[in-house]
Amino acid sequence: MRTHERQRMTDSPERSASVGELVLSLRGISKNFGAVSALTDIDFDVHAGEVVALVGDNGAGKSTLVKILAGVHQPSSGTINFRGKAVTMPDPRAALTLGIATVFQDLALCENLDVVANIFLGNEVSPLRLDEVAMEMRAWTLLNELSARIPSVREAVASLSGGQRQTVAIARSLLLEPKLILLDEPTAALGVAQTAEVLNLIDRVRARGLGVVMISHNMEDVRAVADRIVVLRLGRNNGVLEPDASNQDLVSAITGASNNAVSRRAERLKVERDRADSGQAGEQHP
Repeated sequence: MRTHERQRMTDSPERSASVGELVLSLRGISKNFGAVSALTDIDFDVHAGEVVALVGDNGAGKSTLVKILAGVHQPSSGTINFRGKAVTMPDPRAALTLGIATVFQDLALCENLDVVANIFLGNEVSPLRLDEVAMEMRAWTLLNELSARIPSVREAVASLSGGQRQTVAIARSLLLEPKLILLDEPTAALGVAQTAEVLNLIDRVRARGLGVVMISHNMEDVRAVADRIVVLRLGRNNGVLEPDASNQDLVSAITGASNNAVSRRAERLKVERDRADSGQAGEQHP
């Protein structure tokens, strides 16, 4: 690896994004696959030090939007501004170079390799003669910054838990000092303890001043870490909600139906509470 590339992995970037700075701004993003319109006029913003949850039903366009941000797909129309400049990302390497890292749901880890090898996969220090010591030290530094519970960086990934594997994938995404991290279903198929571990990890990434986009179907996980919840429905924006929004509002925005099981249950509970309150008032005033 060339000297300036190695420096980039160990030194701070030339200018870090200050908390609250607009890191990413999408305006009018559309994506067509032949006659099928996957996204239509999407507007989307992410600030430094902010976790934005991207939610929606299956087929809402969440994965397509993330793949556009990761450089896998190119938008059919619209503009992408990154840190105040209009950009294009013809491929994933271009997105990484800009400072956008993606952790996909399958994590893309090599189970037969250890933690160090997975973190540096494709970005090895001195690839013709691997600098194992420098790589191991950098791996420990990244993991310690995330307060990760990894027994050893020489442990094979195959022996790690789901939460620990997610930690390794996120640590790898931080290697090139990105400004924005995209997490696709980071808590999917994890147990309660492992989910809590990953949510704590997302909090620590936010504390580093990075922008985080988190795709999830689990509304409790979304509420736990998100600063804003952006809803997509049928490839279009369908609202921006606060984390304390009711389940009824979230389900209505995601499904487009105000009359659903959640809203009917909420109405039923409201009627029962009103009746109970009326009964207590009647007992106090005979």
